[in-house]
Amino acid sequence: MARIYPICSSSSGNSTFIGTRGHGILVDAGCSFRALKNALELIDTSLSGIEAVFITHEHIDHIKALEQLIKHTKIPVFATPKTAGYLKENGKLPESAQIYDPRGGYKSAAFEVGCFKISHDAADAVGYKIRFGEELFGVCTDTGVVTAEAEKALLGCRTVLLESNYDEEMLRKNPNYPAELKRRILSEHGHLSNADCAAFAEKLVKSGTRSLILGHLSQENNSPETAAGCTKKHLESKGLIAERDYILNVAPVNTAGEYIAV
Repeated sequence: MARIYPICSSSSGNSTFIGTRGHGILVDAGCSFRALKNALELIDTSLSGIEAVFITHEHIDHIKALEQLIKHTKIPVFATPKTAGYLKENGKLPESAQIYDPRGGYKSAAFEVGCFKISHDAADAVGYKIRFGEELFGVCTDTGVVTAEAEKALLGCRTVLLESNYDEEMLRKNPNYPAELKRRILSEHGHLSNADCAAFAEKLVKSGTRSLILGHLSQENNSPETAAGCTKKHLESKGLIAERDYILNVAPVNTAGEYIAV
C-alpha cells in the first residue's frame, strides 16, 4: 500500500517519506539526522530502506540532516546543480560530495521522479512529482506563487502536499516580525498563504486530487485549524465537500508515527 509520511513540516524542519513500510524515498531532510532515523523507525523503516533523497532547495529547514546522511550512508542525493553548488560553496557539503541532477528525471523499479520550478528566494528551488506504482504524488512548498510549471505538474496528482504557510492577517499583525521579513514572506519569492493554497486546492480537487495535505505551516503566523478551515471553507463555497470529494490532512510539525495511506 502506498504511503506518504510527513516526518516534519514547518518553518523549523521539512522532510517527507513516500513509499511502503520499509522502503521509499525522501523529499528533503530538514530535521536532525537522529530525528530522521527515529522517525523512520516509527514506521519500521531504516535508512537502508531509503533508495534516494530529493532536495528542494538549500535552506537549513530542508537540508539539516543532509551532511550526516552523505557521511554515514550511501543513499544517492538529488539536487539541482545550482543548489548543490551553493551548498558546497557555503560549507554545507564537502566539495567531494556526489550530488545527482534531478532535472533529467529519476527512474527505478519502484519510482519515477521529476522536478518542477517553484518561486522562492533560493538558488534554484524545485518541487517534485513522484510516480509510485499507479499513484502520483506531488510535493510543493516554499513558493510565493504556484508557477505555471508547478501547476502543470501537480494537476492530476492523486495526493499533493501543498504549502499553506501563513494567515495574512496574522502575519501583518505579528509584532515579532520586522517589516522586511513580512515583505519577504508576502512576496512572489516567499511563501504560499492559506488563501492562495485554498484557491489552488480547488484546481487540484477538480483535476482529480483526492488527498490534500497542507504543509510548511508557520508556527508564528498560522495554526492547523486556521489553515484547514480556510481551505475547507473555500472548497465548500465551490461545492466541494470534505470526505466526499477529497480528504484533507495537515502535516505535523514533528511526526508521531502517523502516515497517510492512499
